[in-house]
Amino acid sequence: MATTRGTLASIESQLLESIGRRLEAKPVALGPMPLAKDIGRRPLPGFGSLQIDQVVPDAQQPRAEFAPEALSRLADSLREHGQLAPIRVRWSDELGKWVIIAGERRWRAAKLAGLPAIECYFHADEMSPSEVLEQQLIENLLREDLKPVEEARAYAALMELNGWTGKQVAERLRVPASQVSRALALLRLPDDIRQRVDDGEIAARAGYELSKLENADHQRQLADRAAADNLTHEETARLVCQHRGKRRRHHRVSPCHTRLCFPTEQGWEVIVSASRKGTYDEIEQALEEALAEVRHRIRNNVQIF
Repeated sequence: MATTRGTLASIESQLLESIGRRLEAKPVALGPMPLAKDIGRRPLPGFGSLQIDQVVPDAQQPRAEFAPEALSRLADSLREHGQLAPIRVRWSDELGKWVIIAGERRWRAAKLAGLPAIECYFHADEMSPSEVLEQQLIENLLREDLKPVEEARAYAALMELNGWTGKQVAERLRVPASQVSRALALLRLPDDIRQRVDDGEIAARAGYELSKLENADHQRQLADRAAADNLTHEETARLVCQHRGKRRRHHRVSPCHTRLCFPTEQGWEVIVSASRKGTYDEIEQALEEALAEVRHRIRNNVQIF
């Protein structure tokens, strides 16, 4: 026999609705098996849209130049198709704005396209200057967007920020140590030659060979020759070697302070020498650089002569 309490409970929703109150609808129960399209998907926090004037570029970004033609093409694409990937930003209390970690090119193109807002991923954790620079370097190196001297300066900044060697920078960024050492060598060139390298007038590898000359006037002479004749890395290396050989015949060379010989089982001897004292880390880096050069010559079928 039904009780009064049970009867009231069974008609509670109708009673409440009659006085203007409706119970919340129960959530729909999900089946035990997800749909195929939902497998592996999950909502990600930290994404959103910002007014474009609330975002500013990072003054320390290693990439300083953006080709106007490429920006114009990207702006046209953003107008037609919208923004396909968010940029990454971090908050700056000092500026009171969001600072770009990665995606400045998209932000510039969005401004050029006249878009009022831009999609962002908000990096919530605090980042040190070194971590920000690492992220920016990795993004640009993966896309090969950095100019040679921009890349070199970014490596040098990481070394200064962290007290790292070139080898440690290479290990952290997962790039060959020879790539770092060749890039850093460009910073030993005069400003005018560095600019010619960045402009593409002289190949970066040719610029690296020019850095082996100690006299700036000699560097400029061979730079003019490399640019005029569009010399390859190997041709420039040969000219530098010949020039250094001539100087040795006319000038007394100071004795090496470091000279090590590494014999192999096949009868070869690898000799490492320098006119100053060195460390095994420096020797390892020199050997890695030499090995990279040997492999480059093998790939390009350069004959021994």
